[in-house]
Amino acid sequence: MARKPQIILSSLDVDRIEALLAAIPASVFPGKADLQAELDRADVVPPEEIPPNVVTMNSTVQFSILETGKEFCLTLVYPRDADGTADRISIFAPVGSALLGLAVGDELAWPGPGGKSMTVRVKDILYQPESAGELHR
Repeated sequence: MARKPQIILSSLDVDRIEALLAAIPASVFPGKADLQAELDRADVVPPEEIPPNVVTMNSTVQFSILETGKEFCLTLVYPRDADGTADRISIFAPVGSALLGLAVGDELAWPGPGGKSMTVRVKDILYQPESAGELHR
């Protein structure tokens, strides 16, 4: 997929992620530059203006990895909340960084573990904090 889909991010998520990125060296988080580039190209809006079909932090997302055909249903969380349970994925994980800001139906090619590219497709959003009225989580 040559062209990246437009992404929409909440100003609250961007502020929190940028604070995390500022505090962590690239040697600890190899995907730092890629995630920052996504933040830089995003359409940033107030939390109350986020469309209900867009992946935000703490959203529960059904998605697939096209190269493997595997499907997952995970909640996108901040690193401190990635407690090792099978139903959460950190924003600092390659798939987590790829999911942020995508809308249902979007696909995005993203560097995976070991530098191998993977394509993520958002199939559904089962829960989104903004849609639930949780605008200041």
